[in-house]
Amino acid sequence: MAQPDTKKIFFENLSGAGKAIAVLTSGGDAQGMNAAVRAVVRMGLYVGAKVYFIREGYQGMVDGGENIKEATWESVSSMLQVGGTVIGSARCKEFRTHEGRLKAALNLVKLGITNLCVIGGDGSLTGANLFREEWSGLLTELVEQGSIEPQSVQTYSALHIVGMVGSIDNDFCGTDMTIGTDSALHRIIEVVDAIMTTAQSHQRTFVLEVMGRHCGYLALVSALACGADWVLIPEMPPEDGWEEKMCEKLSATRSRGTRLNIIIVAEGAIDRHGKAITSSYVKDLVVKCLGFDTRVTILGHVQRGGTPSAFDRILASRMGVEAVLALLETTANTPACVVSLCGNQSVRLPLMECVQMTQEVQKAMDEKRFEEAVKLRGRSFENNLKTYKLLAHRKPESELPHSNFNVAVLNVGAPAAGMNAAVRSAVRVGITEGHKMFAVSDGFEGFYKGQIKEIKWADVGGWTGQGGSLLGTKRTLPAKHVGKIAEQMRLHNINALLVIGGFEALESLLQLYEARATYEEFCIPMCMLPATISNNVPGTDLSIGADTALNAIVETCDRIKQSASGTKRRVFIIETMGGYCGYLATVAGLAAGADAAYIYEEPFDIRDLQANVEHLTEKMKTSIQRGLVLRNENCNENYTTDFIYQLYTEEGKGVFDCRKNVLGHMQQGGAPSPFDRNFGTKISAKAMQWVTKKLRETFRQGNDLYSMMSTHEAFPSAGFFNDPNNDNSNSDTAYV
Repeated sequence: MAQPDTKKIFFENLSGAGKAIAVLTSGGDAQGMNAAVRAVVRMGLYVGAKVYFIREGYQGMVDGGENIKEATWESVSSMLQVGGTVIGSARCKEFRTHEGRLKAALNLVKLGITNLCVIGGDGSLTGANLFREEWSGLLTELVEQGSIEPQSVQTYSALHIVGMVGSIDNDFCGTDMTIGTDSALHRIIEVVDAIMTTAQSHQRTFVLEVMGRHCGYLALVSALACGADWVLIPEMPPEDGWEEKMCEKLSATRSRGTRLNIIIVAEGAIDRHGKAITSSYVKDLVVKCLGFDTRVTILGHVQRGGTPSAFDRILASRMGVEAVLALLETTANTPACVVSLCGNQSVRLPLMECVQMTQEVQKAMDEKRFEEAVKLRGRSFENNLKTYKLLAHRKPESELPHSNFNVAVLNVGAPAAGMNAAVRSAVRVGITEGHKMFAVSDGFEGFYKGQIKEIKWADVGGWTGQGGSLLGTKRTLPAKHVGKIAEQMRLHNINALLVIGGFEALESLLQLYEARATYEEFCIPMCMLPATISNNVPGTDLSIGADTALNAIVETCDRIKQSASGTKRRVFIIETMGGYCGYLATVAGLAAGADAAYIYEEPFDIRDLQANVEHLTEKMKTSIQRGLVLRNENCNENYTTDFIYQLYTEEGKGVFDCRKNVLGHMQQGGAPSPFDRNFGTKISAKAMQWVTKKLRETFRQGNDLYSMMSTHEAFPSAGFFNDPNNDNSNSDTAYV
């Protein structure tokens, strides 16, 4: 018997009848704000509430009139792919005054609005909380003025506030990511990738200044994503004498044959004494000390612009739904909350606690408690900084530990963007740990053929932004060649194995695990990193490559929908990859605003198809005259893409016409997204640290390398990494 869908039942039991919700965007704009507005409106309407736009932020709330307008389902269509905020945003001095807030309260009471969803930064959210605290007093004052009836004080006794943080700076404590940050990283990395080609041509040094105010998140993560030579951020100013160290690093990099240098400077960068470090100062320093041809690029507001990334659309949509749920469940005594991202989950946190923690970061920086400021930024920020330091600055040979361990790295299965970033990270962390690193070409096929060679620090320079697999990858499984693979491991004295790939990689490790009974060469630490666009590996929420594929699908869907802007009543049927996993179709459907997504995990029949055709027929009668349907490639062996296309064409005859697109291998190509670069880099670094720990725990100095591992008890299982931010290496490991 089929189990009831508890989430569906939960949503159906929610009721917003009689409630009025208003949504506004305030302060600086950020890509993804529109997705959040759309989610609030549609979720609010879904549960039966009235939903209002407040245009131009708090200024619109103060001015009232046409600035506060009821929203409909259709009024938020085609908003997902638009950057900025279509309902406008403004900084309002009048709202900071008591008189301004009194006007705003009157405008809300007139429309019966007692639920506010505020999308903005810490200043906007602090203002909303003050408004909530003053609410009852403001209503009493309005009664005394004769502006509202006395019973209104009782009817609208409490104002409920839920916040969502929209800021490209990612400077708000309590959330791993704010709406707009990922899109800003996309803009930065697009520019860096473009600059690197011209810099390489002319052997130039480029100094890039990025936004972020007093937060170095954008600078740090973009430096990690492009493998920058040096990064300057306000949370961790460089030690005195940094100028000489930086120039030595740049000179050493050039002496190894590199034709370019990239330095990233956060706009709020300072030295240990609080003096600003500007991009022009860094340029003059490089020219004076090294004589390198150096250019400065200040990215400015280009980082705020453009279409939101798939990540920001999904993040904002999930936060918007959670915000409405929070408003429905609130009581008169519920404090204002902010919807945050923790790991991969939307959570609610006390608003003012997060605001106070955010203010503590600035206080710590002002008082030169920089290590504390880094910790206050959160676990993710701290881990990013540690990983950057680990990979960017090579220790002298004399300072490296000497381990006598050989570690092999290989890619298995289909290529996925971000694989090369993971290999680079593994190689450099391994060398830092004192290991000798070996690269295996063409997966296990290359392994048994002996395509194994040592790989050095400089060999992986510039790999972070490269798509595909530079090592080469094949789907060949090791089962038929375990004897030859064991021979190669013995020949090269391989003591640990890092396998980067998808489901084939998981299956390969299981086969090697089973072969331990016959070959003691496989009684070594073996670790897998999930890398597949299908995101179908068990034990992890995300896989390397999935975000890049998702962005490719969403960008294509945006273009396809735009192609129909001059054509009335057209439905597009789009086939995505993913094998038997519906992740790409489902999440791309959410990010692109699809009308339906057919996936293998959710069986459907002809009645469902007919219902969807009827839905689109009704939709075409409104102002929305474009439809989008996504189909996972293996969702059903009978209801193929051609079948669905022909069915929609026939059933929609006279109402709409159809077009179909099979996206194919374009989903596997292209440069990796910032998310995949950093995800691959961080989990690979974590994996190598786990490998090092297991090697040191198991081997005794001076003993034969396999002497302690002749039984299964030595290494009962293989490590599998999926959480780069977890500091506990044991909990990072889900054993297969």
